[in-house]
Amino acid sequence: MASKVSCLYILTVVCWASALWYLSITRPTSSYTGHRQVSSVSIARKNVSFGNIRTRPINPHSFDFLINEPNKCEKTVPFLVILISTTHKEFDARQAIRETWGDENNFKGIKIATLFLLGKNTDPVLNQMVEQESQIFHDIIVEDFIDSYHNLTLKTLMGMRWVATFCSKAKYVMKTDSDIFVNMDNLIYKLLKPNTKPRRRYFTGYVINGGPIRDVRSKWYMPRDLYPDSNYPPFCSGTGYIFSADVAELIYKTSLHTRLLHLEDVYVGLCLRKLGIHPFQNSGFNHWKMAYSLCRYRRVITVHQITPEEMHRIWNDMSSKKHLRC
Repeated sequence: MASKVSCLYILTVVCWASALWYLSITRPTSSYTGHRQVSSVSIARKNVSFGNIRTRPINPHSFDFLINEPNKCEKTVPFLVILISTTHKEFDARQAIRETWGDENNFKGIKIATLFLLGKNTDPVLNQMVEQESQIFHDIIVEDFIDSYHNLTLKTLMGMRWVATFCSKAKYVMKTDSDIFVNMDNLIYKLLKPNTKPRRRYFTGYVINGGPIRDVRSKWYMPRDLYPDSNYPPFCSGTGYIFSADVAELIYKTSLHTRLLHLEDVYVGLCLRKLGIHPFQNSGFNHWKMAYSLCRYRRVITVHQITPEEMHRIWNDMSSKKHLRC
C-alpha cells in the first residue's frame, strides 16, 4: 500500500509540474502574469503608485531615426518650420517645393526650415535613392516605420517629435503635403506676422466638424471598434495647418497616451481636445483643387492637388506679377 501511495504522490507532483510548465510557456501575457509583475514592481519600488502605472504609454512612438537633421536649427532659430508629408517616389514634387514656395531663402531676415517627412520603404532601392537625396539637400527625416497611407499619423508624430527635440525654440510650425501650393506671403505676413508677439497654444487651418464614415469602401473608413463615437472633435484638414511650436511637444506627449488612429488629421484633433486647445477656422486654407487665377491665388494660403509643373508655373507667375493689382 505504501508503495502505491508513493507512486500516486510522485505521479501527482509530476502532473502539476507539467501543467505549471505548460501554462508558463503558453500564457506569458495573461492578466494573472501582469498582476504578478505589478506586485513585484511595487515590492521593489514602493514609491510607484497605481497612477504612475496607468500613465505608461499605450501608444509608444518607439521608432528610430534612419535619416535625421538634428542640427537644422542650431545656428539660427527658425521663425517657421515647414513639415511636408511625402513619399519616396515624389522626388519631382519635393524638388518643385525646394525651388518655389519651400525655398528656405525666400525671405531675408526670416529664417525658414523646410523638412520632408518619410517612413521606410519596402523597396531598398527607393530607400537608397532617398538617402542620396538627403546627402545633397539635407532636408529629409525618416523613421523606421513602413511608409504607407495607414501610417500617415506616424509621419506627423515624427515631425512633432523632431520639432520638440531639435527645434523647440521655433516660433511656428506648418504641416502640409507635397501636392500643396502655399502662398508664403499671406502665410508669413498676413497670418503669422513676424513683428508681433508669438502666440502660444495656437492651432489653425481649415476646421472640419464631422463624424466617422462607416462605409468600408471609403478611403476614410473608420470601424466602430476603433472609434465608437458618432462625432469627431473639431480638426484641421491634414492638407495644411499651422500651430505654435509649443504645441508640437504637447501633441507628441499626448499621443503617447492616446489610442492610435490611421486618419492623421482626426487623430491630431483628438489630441487637441485632450489638451483643451480649440483649432481656429481660417478660410485661407483650401483642401480642394482650385482653378488658377492670379487674383484668386493671392487671397488664399493653401491650394490642394497641385502638380510639380503647376507649382513652378504658379510660383513664377505670382512672383513676376507682384506689381499688378487685382
